[in-house]
Amino acid sequence: MNLRSLDLNLLVILDALLDEAHVSRAADRLGLSQPAASAALQRCRHLFHDELLERGRGTMRLTAKAESLRAPLKSLLAGVTDLVEPPELPLAGIRQTLRIAMADYPALFVTGPLQRALADTAPGLDLVIQPWHGARAAKAALMDGSTDIAISVFADDDADIQRDEVLAERYVLALRPGHPAIPDFGLDQWLAWPHILVSGRGEARSPLDAELARLGRTRRVGLVVPSFGMVPDLLRGSDMIAMLPSRVVATARDLVTLPTPIPVTGFTLHLAWHQRRAKDRALRHVADLLAAALR
Repeated sequence: MNLRSLDLNLLVILDALLDEAHVSRAADRLGLSQPAASAALQRCRHLFHDELLERGRGTMRLTAKAESLRAPLKSLLAGVTDLVEPPELPLAGIRQTLRIAMADYPALFVTGPLQRALADTAPGLDLVIQPWHGARAAKAALMDGSTDIAISVFADDDADIQRDEVLAERYVLALRPGHPAIPDFGLDQWLAWPHILVSGRGEARSPLDAELARLGRTRRVGLVVPSFGMVPDLLRGSDMIAMLPSRVVATARDLVTLPTPIPVTGFTLHLAWHQRRAKDRALRHVADLLAAALR
């Protein structure tokens, strides 16, 4: 037969007719009029070449053909329901891989707690921490689907991107204990020593240099590294100074931290994913865990 000519609603009505063995009760169950249910029964009789419901003594009874249809019909309708509205798996039963784009800050802080939390709540979720190529590339990857979640500073709103603020960070200065600049520390002492700059792109200048230039001052960047995680050991073994997010320095308790001698604007970190993934339970679970780890 031509399946395109089959009305699925007719099978739903037939299921009720076979359950009730009564046209009026089936109509009430489905919110139909009695004539509409009767007309559907006639169409079903034509479809299956069988009476399906026969009149007895004051009642109707199912034919042998109708009895044989009951179980397959219920299985078919249940399968259609699962296809259109699949049953929700528990988190522990989900098997999925999620790709997360983020720099080493905040990866230094969130990867371990995230992995441990998933081991308890969703052990079937696998993670790929992707190389960091900047906020613009992360946003493009969210748009084209090659990244599932990104953690970055996203300055602009975008209707296609869900962007949640998860952390407002400030900068502090870090240097080794006993550093000669510590006594009477100020702007001159800060600028008298070479600085360590973190840049994933290998850039030797940052917005701080523009601010210093506005004040008629400059600094010497003695070392550029791609990762915040490298900085504490480099400070311990040198007289260099680094300006770092406060949470980076908090993990290196032996280093001395000082406020910046001039006001330095911090940054707001965002957790982002594409709106098309808003109903992805695994993604939302991981996003919630990441947000909790960062807040």
